[in-house]
Amino acid sequence: MVEGVHFLSGQDPADVAWKLVATNISDLAAKGAEPIGVLLGYQLGARDARFVEGLAEALDHYGAKLLGGDTTSGNGPQSLGLTAIGRATVRPVPSRSGATAGDGIWMTGAVGAAMLGLEALQSGTGDSTAYRRPQARLAEGLALASQVTAMMDVSDGLLLDASRMAKASAATFAIDSAAVPITAPEARRAEALRWGDDYELLFTLPAGIEPAAAATRIGEVRARAPIPCFSMESPCPQAIRAVSSTAKGKPRDLGLLRPNCVDSPSPRVTQIK
Repeated sequence: MVEGVHFLSGQDPADVAWKLVATNISDLAAKGAEPIGVLLGYQLGARDARFVEGLAEALDHYGAKLLGGDTTSGNGPQSLGLTAIGRATVRPVPSRSGATAGDGIWMTGAVGAAMLGLEALQSGTGDSTAYRRPQARLAEGLALASQVTAMMDVSDGLLLDASRMAKASAATFAIDSAAVPITAPEARRAEALRWGDDYELLFTLPAGIEPAAAATRIGEVRARAPIPCFSMESPCPQAIRAVSSTAKGKPRDLGLLRPNCVDSPSPRVTQIK
């Protein structure tokens, strides 16, 4: 994570440490893995003791140990790295590439909270917890690991990550946008579906199988088509781009979503290529 990109300059180092741990533990959650420990790469800063406090709190929360790492001094924006090591609980380990036609597409929790949290942190009003201290869905990942055909965490936005899973699975994902739970106002649904940093779990299950953790069915896997993923929306917007939040509060255009309306059983469809 880089200061000014993934977290605000002057942000509480304890919150930065928490986010650094949680976002990497989220990768373990998507694999149904139990945390063992982490390796930390740390650039010394102005309030290192406060960072250590947050690090200890996060590691204790997720049951992981600090196994080692390295520190360095440097100029410019602070840069931090962390590798989380875990133990697989099922074989094969869930991946992005196992979804097949007919599977249901599911998601834990809701999206949009981190978007609102960043805005609250920048304005100094409202609840910024979701952005400052995201929660890795570790218990949910452990419960779901033996059921899913594919699973990943939602870090760069639901629509973009669904497109990645569809491509990895050589399938097409039909996302029912209206079915996706959001924490943002309804008028900002499209933003919530594209914004990152929510760290929910996106997964697929065979038809007729109910998930072992609380989740919402948001679509269906279809046979591979030229469009790897599409979102059913009405009306079709004139422009849809993939965006991920930055610490400066400006959408980072990932340039991977191409707006188009195509023939579909639904009234309008936004292609995601």
